[in-house]
Parts: sequence; C-alpha cells; structure tokens
Amino acid sequence: MEQNSLQARMLTPAFENTLTRLYGPEGLADAKNRCAAVTAAFEKTFESRPEALFSAPGRTELGGNHTDHQHGRVLAAAVDLDILAAAAPNQSGMIRFQSQGYPLMVVDLRELSPKKEEENTSAALIRGVAARMSALGCPLQNAGLDACLVSTVPGGSGLSSSAAFEVLVGTMLNEFFWNGARTPVELAQIGQYAENVFFGKPCGLMDQTASSVGGVVAIDFADTAHPVVEQLSLDLHANGHALCILDSGAGHADLTAEYASITDELGAVCRQFGREVLRQMPEEEFLAALPRVRAAAGDRAVLRAFHVYAENRRARQEAQALRQGDFAAFLELVRASGRSSALYLQNVVPTGKTANQELMVTIALCERILGGRGAVRVHGGGFGGTAQAFVPLDLLEEFKTRTEAVLGTGSCHVVSVRPVGGTRLA
Repeated sequence: MEQNSLQARMLTPAFENTLTRLYGPEGLADAKNRCAAVTAAFEKTFESRPEALFSAPGRTELGGNHTDHQHGRVLAAAVDLDILAAAAPNQSGMIRFQSQGYPLMVVDLRELSPKKEEENTSAALIRGVAARMSALGCPLQNAGLDACLVSTVPGGSGLSSSAAFEVLVGTMLNEFFWNGARTPVELAQIGQYAENVFFGKPCGLMDQTASSVGGVVAIDFADTAHPVVEQLSLDLHANGHALCILDSGAGHADLTAEYASITDELGAVCRQFGREVLRQMPEEEFLAALPRVRAAAGDRAVLRAFHVYAENRRARQEAQALRQGDFAAFLELVRASGRSSALYLQNVVPTGKTANQELMVTIALCERILGGRGAVRVHGGGFGGTAQAFVPLDLLEEFKTRTEAVLGTGSCHVVSVRPVGGTRLA
C-alpha cells in the first residue's frame, strides 16, 4: 500500500482523531465502517482509487424561525448526521456522482446554465454550485470529479439534506480545484445561489451557513452579502439535555405554496412602506400604521410580521443566554419561539386542514410527555416535516419510546451538535 494513499491515511491515529471529533467516541466504529464502505464503492463504481474523503453535516434550526429571508437573526447548529463522500478529480470535463441507492448522475461542466427539466433535482444543485464557482473564478474548464456518496441525513427530515449536499459539492470543488480559496460562508452563499437559481427554491442562507461553518452559530443577515457569523458553545449533555428531531409523518414536498405565502404576505406588508424586507423597517413604524397595513395586507400578514420582529429579538436573546451559560433562559426562549410560530407565524397547520394536523399533534404529544420540562417547537419551514425537542436526559428513553409509539419506529432522531462543518477528512 502506498504510504500516501487514502487507504494508508485512514489507518493513522490522526484520521481516527478526526472521526472522533466529528462523530464522538460512541460513533467512531460506525464512522470507520462508513468510510471503508464508501471507499470500496468508489473503487467498484469508477475502477480507480479515491483521493480523499469529504463530509458535510445536516443542520438544525435552534432559533429564528423564518427570519433569515427577512434579513434577520438566526441561531443554528450542525449535527452529527452527514453526507460522506469518497472522491477524486478527473480530466473528463464531467462531474459524476454515485449516491447510494440511486442511478449515476453526470453533469457536463461545459453546460453551466440552468436547465428547466433539472429543477428540484440533485443535478441542478451540482450544476448550480459549479456554475457559480466558475463565474467567481474557479478554474473548472478542464476539470472533472468522481464521487461516491452515502448519507445519514434523512430526506425531508428538516435537517436540510439539500444544504448538506450543496456544501459537500462546494467543499470538494474548492479543495480539488481552487486550493481552498473560498471561506465556509462564501461556500454557503454559493450553495444558496444554486438552490435559488438552478434548483428553483427561494430559500434563505441559514441552512447552508450552518452546514458549512459547523458548531452552533448565531447569524445576523442584515447584510446578506456579508452575514455576521459567530460560533457559540453549547454542551447539551453537560446541561442535562438531549436534542431530538421528531418526524411528524407529514411530508412537505407539496407545501411550496404554503412556504411562499409567508414571504408573499410579509412582502405585502413591506410594500406599504416601500421596503423589501422587514429588517429594513423599524417596528415602531409598522405598529404606527397597523390599521392601514391590516386593510391592505390582511391580518395573517400582520400577525406574521409580529412574529418576525419578536423572533429576531428572541434569536439575539438566545445567543446571549448561551454566551452566559444560562440554559434555563435559553429553554424558555425556545418555548416562546414555538408559541409564536404556532399563533402568529401560523406555520404548524397547513391552511384549511382539519382532519390531518400531524405536526400540531406531534408538538402536543411532546409537551404532554415533557410535562413542563425541556422545550418543544416547530422545526424549520413547518406545515409538515418535523418538531424539535430539548429533552432532559433522565426522560430521554421514555420520551423516545412514547413518541415512537404514536409517530412510528425511527421517528425520533437523537442528534448531537457537530463542531465542524463541510470538511475534507483525509
């Protein structure tokens, strides 16, 4: 075995230390097995050896529900579920991705314009990331990339597998062809561009930033071209809690109109003042014009604006609570965020639904089991998808058992905060 080969580097103590940092001591054995499996898959698929391993994590939103697209504040964290890839450059002019369980995907680097038929596909994200990096100066003209991927980020889980995928693609291209020239925040912006322009989803920048930067991050999007990102410390275990993401059983693939209604209605509020987003408008100005705004934009739009203004304050206060080590204050703010999302933002139950309210039932069930301890709130976009719960460690086993008895086996994901974002492992 060559001394400098990937296989040789995977046997070193340094590589084991890297895996331990990302997945924890309890996840080390599984991480080693995944690395070996994805390396073997690469060799079988491409009949050559990979040059490196890469990883990009899923993310969880801790605070700031639907504030990022209003240039607001958020609190987010990378988690220990990720997309892992074995990769090597080639000179074919093609990016070839083999994701476990899916057909081989091929993207021609000579064709870097959006394709209508690729919208809402992974190929669109690959093409979009490559197009943006090429436009910024990354020399991809004679490049190419082969990669095999495995993922522990459940699709549709609210942990943002799409952002992890974008960050993974950007990290690989940045390392192989650009000497690591772009920062994690810049790679996040590249991923957002791919999702907005090529994939066709008008997302904010929170998901990509959390996945790319890693750890717990407080982000201020007042200037979206230069967001202010601060990494914070949060040891959930030391605070006696675990973080759970609960699958409500309601997907969100058909809820694009519901998500769009939030930005559309907030836009209607802003247009009354000649502004584009709420962050550009003082809350006092909004409050002083409430009668006119209600008549023009409607009451739900007004309530959603109330949520965003208050949620920006909460996100700032949550970050401050973590800086001060006041976990009890942080949990109370999480509870307040959940109440605001349900009452004012109204992103828990899809419009007009009565018989099926899976996410609200999930939240009610969690609150009943927690009995006033911990915290639970809607997670991410809402309407379907997931809830997030901070669960006392002494209650964790019972919580998982009781929620899965209602929601189904495997519906309660216990996750840990990962200190590292998109990265080259070896």
